[in-house]
Amino acid sequence: MKAIVNVFLKNGVLDSQGKAVQHALSGHGFETVKDVRVGKQIIIEMNENDADAAKEKVAHMCEELLANTVIEDYEIEIQA
Repeated sequence: MKAIVNVFLKNGVLDSQGKAVQHALSGHGFETVKDVRVGKQIIIEMNENDADAAKEKVAHMCEELLANTVIEDYEIEIQA
């Protein structure tokens, strides 16, 4: 089973990397780009057969290690 975790800054937290990318895109002629947010994706291969159990375990991983939940949110997708 595979878990895909997307971690991104919470709304209201300044995304300086996103702003730098937006500025670079604008400098390359992409003026229609309104906003850019940069996050990270973590792909975890698991020896788990129960999707609900896998999601619960990955959520625990996120809370403990993978995300700084003070300033970041995360989404989990489980693939069979």
